[in-house]
Amino acid sequence: MGFTTLETWPLWFVCGAMVLSAVIDWWKFKVPNWLTFPVILSGWALGLVHTLGWHPDSGQGGIGDALAGTAMGFACLIPMYAIGGMGAGDVKMTMGFGSWVGAFFGLAGGCLWHILYAFCVGAVVGGVIALAMIALRRQFRDNLQHTRAILTDLMVSGSLAAVAEKANARRPRWHRLPYGVPLCIGFLGYLWLGHVELPGEPAPQGPEVVQVQPAAQAPAAAEVAGS
Repeated sequence: MGFTTLETWPLWFVCGAMVLSAVIDWWKFKVPNWLTFPVILSGWALGLVHTLGWHPDSGQGGIGDALAGTAMGFACLIPMYAIGGMGAGDVKMTMGFGSWVGAFFGLAGGCLWHILYAFCVGAVVGGVIALAMIALRRQFRDNLQHTRAILTDLMVSGSLAAVAEKANARRPRWHRLPYGVPLCIGFLGYLWLGHVELPGEPAPQGPEVVQVQPAAQAPAAAEVAGS
């Protein structure tokens, strides 16, 4: 089963939702709830459909796998959200991505690893974009001060809530990055270019081993002499 078959429509759906969220985030610096919550809930619904056995050809993850994928998406982004590095919409969109990936691949198909690897690719893309923005604007000192302030808050503040409050107070002075864009690039790039093994695909076969039959042994000299 390849990515272009009808059975992979859940991946096409969630990738389309990620593209839409990236466009909205780039335009308004916010991913709206009317997009994020339906994506999360529909991923759970797909998992429930699989659990009930109604549509087994659209993935192999049940409702438990969809919930686990949602939790994994939340766990990946909540630290960055806690320090004010991104908005709640980005977190909820990643949770929606996780719910659909969990419902499609399932825990047995490595859905948690797929979510983690996709997030790591998105984080790298986000870092590259952020460095490019810093280089173009040539405000190295300001960005260094913001980074130092966040690290200081993490060490001296008593809770993540206090860190988030201070970060939100500094937010108007930041050059904001619509993080839905690198997340979208990372997630789609990982799924479509990362040679992800799809449910139902046969496991790769190793090289065929040719067994060589031992050659027939020549009769012993004593047997020849006694014949």
